[in-house]
Amino acid sequence: MTAHYLKIEGRSAGFYALFALLAAVVAIGLGAALYMEENGHWVTGMSNQVIWGTPHVFAVFLIVAASGALNVASIASVFGRQLYKPLSRLSGLLAVALLAGGLAVLVLDLGRPERLIVAMTTYNFKSIFAWNIFLYTGFMVIVAVYLWMMFERRFNVYSKPAGMAAFLWRLTLTTGTGSIFGFLVAREAYSSALLAPMFIILSFAYGLAIFMLVIMAAARWTKRELGDVLVTRLKNLLGVFVASALYFTVVYHLTNLYMTGKHDVERFILIDGGVYTRLFWIGQIVVGGAIPLVLLFHSKLGKSRCLIAIASLLVILGGIAQMYVTIIGGQAFPMPLFPGKIVSSSFYDGVVAQYAPSLPEILLGIGGVGIALLITLFGVKILPFLPQSLADADIDPHHKDASAKDAAAA
Repeated sequence: MTAHYLKIEGRSAGFYALFALLAAVVAIGLGAALYMEENGHWVTGMSNQVIWGTPHVFAVFLIVAASGALNVASIASVFGRQLYKPLSRLSGLLAVALLAGGLAVLVLDLGRPERLIVAMTTYNFKSIFAWNIFLYTGFMVIVAVYLWMMFERRFNVYSKPAGMAAFLWRLTLTTGTGSIFGFLVAREAYSSALLAPMFIILSFAYGLAIFMLVIMAAARWTKRELGDVLVTRLKNLLGVFVASALYFTVVYHLTNLYMTGKHDVERFILIDGGVYTRLFWIGQIVVGGAIPLVLLFHSKLGKSRCLIAIASLLVILGGIAQMYVTIIGGQAFPMPLFPGKIVSSSFYDGVVAQYAPSLPEILLGIGGVGIALLITLFGVKILPFLPQSLADADIDPHHKDASAKDAAAA
C-alpha cells in the first residue's frame, strides 16, 4: 500500500522546547570537549592503562546502533516486507544521525581532533582503524543514496538494489567495529573472532530499541496514529534480537572459559571485577536482557505500549553497560607481559587499572546522543520522513480484508 509522507510543522511550543533542550545538550557536550582540549586529558579518568574511556563507550554504542537502526529499512527493501516500508525513510535518517553522533564523540575525544586529517590522508591498511574510516564514510554515502532513491519517485525502482548495498555495507561496518577489539591480541578480554558476529546482533538490538522509542515518540507528539500490528511486529522482533544477543554473550564467555589462558580474565569479569562484574550481571544480563524479554513476550505486559517503551529503554541502558564492560573492563584487566610469571613494577604491571568516569567524559558522551537526536529532529522538520498515518488500515494490506470478513461473519 502506498504511504503518504508529511513533514512535521514544528511550530508548537513543545517542538521549540525539545529543540532547545537538545541544542543545550549538544552545547554542553562541546563545552566538555573544549574543557578537555584546553586542560589535557589528565582531567578525565583515563590513564596510560585505560586509554579509551566513557566517551568511547558512547561512541561505539552509537556507531553500532546506527547499523541496527537501518534494519527496519533493510527488512522492507531487501526482504520484501511491505509492512515496514513506510518506516524506511525514518530508519535511514536515524542510522545516519546515530553514526554522526558517534563519530563526533570519537573525534572530540582524540585530544588532538585536528590530527584526524593525518588519519584521513595517511593510511596503514594493516590497521583496522584505517579500514573503519572507509567503512564509516562509505556508510553515510550509501545510506544517503538509498534515501535519495526512496524520496525521488522516478528512482524508486532502484531503492531495492540501493537497500541491498546498504544492508551489506552495514554488516561490514559492524564487523569492522567488532574486529577493532577482536584483533587486539594484547588484551585477553578481546582477541576473539566471536566479537565480529556478536557486534552485528548487538547492533540489531540497540538500533531497533532506539528506533522504537523514536517512532513511538514521534507518533505521539505529532498525533499520528500508530497501529497495533506494527508495534507488535517491532516488539517481537526486538525480543528476538535481545534473546540472540544473550545467546552470543553466553557462547562468548563459555568459549573463553574453555580456554585455560582466559580463565583469569573471565573470573575478573564474571566474579571478582567489582564494578565491571556488577555492570555485567545487573546492567547487561538483568536490565538489558532478562527484564526486557519478560516485558516484550509476556502475554499481558507485552500489550502495554508504555512497558514496551520501558523495555526498549532498558535494552539501551543494558547496551551501554555492555559496552562499558567490554571496552573499559577489557583495558582494566592487566596485560600478561610474561605469561606464567608474576610481574610487579612502578608502572602498575600486573595490577588492575583504576578508572572512574569524569563529568566531562560523561557530558561529551551524552552530547553525542544529543547530536544524533537533533539531526533526527531537524530532518523530520525539513523533509517528509514520517508517514502521514501508521494505522493498521493504512499500512497493512490484509487489514481491510480481515475487517471485511469479520463484518460478514457478524
